[in-house]
Amino acid sequence: MKALLLPIALSLLAALRAQDPPSCPLEPQKIAGTWYVKAIVTDGDLPKETRSRKVSPVTVTALGGGDLELSFTFRKEARCHEKTARMQPTGEPGKYSSNGGKKHMYILELPVEGHCVLYCEGQRQGKPVRVGKLIGRNPDVNPEALEAFKKFAQRKGLSLEDIFTPEQTESCKPESD
Repeated sequence: MKALLLPIALSLLAALRAQDPPSCPLEPQKIAGTWYVKAIVTDGDLPKETRSRKVSPVTVTALGGGDLELSFTFRKEARCHEKTARMQPTGEPGKYSSNGGKKHMYILELPVEGHCVLYCEGQRQGKPVRVGKLIGRNPDVNPEALEAFKKFAQRKGLSLEDIFTPEQTESCKPESD
């Protein structure tokens, strides 16, 4: 009986660990730099017309106190816009918040080197919204990283049908008004 108990306990532990989302206790300096968005998954409730089909690289800057700044550009209505978000650490490894705690972002390391998931929870027009982005250090799509991202999306209860691969674009220059 004792001989069976250990393998069963180890199997259960392995199964539980397989369900845990990957963690990314990366120090802010290690996440800093340029990242390319390779795949995106959103809640099914997010209208398809609001989903970005073309994306520019995301620049992550490590600021003092563990804060991170994320910046990227995007086109909307034939104009270039720049978006910058400052994220504060929450004390939980890999978890950041912004907008006075109204939005949460998790930086989750994948088992594929040079790839992470940016997972955001927040609200849009009073409704909860969840968005996950597979990011990597180069623009090439890695099949192993994409498969790990799909498993992550499933664990979060997001539909595989809502995953899409955006077109990579260069950063555009916002026009001055």
